[in-house]
Amino acid sequence: MVDGAGAGIVDLGEYAEGGRDGYYADPYAVYEKLRALGQVHQVRTPGPGPAEELWLIVGHEAARAAFTDPRLVKSPPWGMDGDLIGPHLLFADPPEHGRLRSLVTREFTPRRVAALAPRVQKITDELLDEMVPRGSADLIASLAFPLPFVVICELLGVPDIDRDRFRRMSTQMVAPTSDEEAYEAHVELAGFLDELIEDKRCSAPADDLLGALIRTTAEDGDRLSGDELRGMAFLLLIAGHETTVNLIGNGVRALLDHPDQLDALRADMSLLDGAVEEMLRYDGPVETATHRFAAEPVDIGGTVIPAGAPVVICIANADRDPERFPAPDRFDIRRDPRGHLAFGHGIHYCLGAPLARLEGRIALRSLLERCPDLALDGTPDAWLPGVLIRGVRRLRVRW
Repeated sequence: MVDGAGAGIVDLGEYAEGGRDGYYADPYAVYEKLRALGQVHQVRTPGPGPAEELWLIVGHEAARAAFTDPRLVKSPPWGMDGDLIGPHLLFADPPEHGRLRSLVTREFTPRRVAALAPRVQKITDELLDEMVPRGSADLIASLAFPLPFVVICELLGVPDIDRDRFRRMSTQMVAPTSDEEAYEAHVELAGFLDELIEDKRCSAPADDLLGALIRTTAEDGDRLSGDELRGMAFLLLIAGHETTVNLIGNGVRALLDHPDQLDALRADMSLLDGAVEEMLRYDGPVETATHRFAAEPVDIGGTVIPAGAPVVICIANADRDPERFPAPDRFDIRRDPRGHLAFGHGIHYCLGAPLARLEGRIALRSLLERCPDLALDGTPDAWLPGVLIRGVRRLRVRW
């Protein structure tokens, strides 16, 4: 246990009521106890996946500042030698980060995302056509996973035959149950992406994002290398669907847990945009941001993080900080949630945020319109392990 910030290593699983399972079900209570003690804590993550010791930053003000602190870098101090995936935005710092992001944003434009709306609606309708007659379903398997998964595969140009294989690899990477499983998924995904990129190089140009990234060239002639293409394809595929899966799943669960808010949204669908933002704030899909590293000793709130130490910013606690959001544990779709950090902040702000919001709005509106008496069918279970992604493996609902 810990008596104050920096006084010892906090085992997050042991610090929660109900142990590790209690922590996965409600990490917010643990993070709030830590926030009351200070802005920075050395913690040990719970299993069953790979356990880590790292430094956790809590509170909205501290988190927002940490996102733009140049002393907290994304490139690991040991470098990227031997990495199976390749360089991408989540491991890059300026000026390399700016170079990579500019090459991607040349093709992953707001116009390209906005043009996806009719296709997102069509995919949603097809999934609901299959789901609704059954009267009950696992919402994750029936809607929340396949919708963003199909969208990102079509956007990037991943062949139909490879989608089931990729689903398995992706799940093993974001919520592994062992180091071996995570490593095997990295090896398999790297090979999969190399094959996909090579096929696109050898084929006639197609109107998909990955093909465009292969062809794109900056004004100075700069292009993505083979390793960079693999890294970017990985980032777009993983981040392009896993977060939206849990935006939809967590959002529906929040509505069903708060019938008054569900009734308010049904009565006035003009509240939908605000409801999606409140879902992101209240129980967003990313619990902690991906790793940063202290480039030098960093003093935050009187606690010094040693040079080279891994650091994570706790988005879940930042968005439940009562100093930023009054009554933060109340789910209120009429609240002004502006300033939430669900998609990060600063130069690493999520590139796919517009697509996630688009898919979330369409999925939620369509689901509520097609299933007017939607309800939970039992207690949500099978919480995803780890501290990165927040969500459940299954969400049984009925109507």
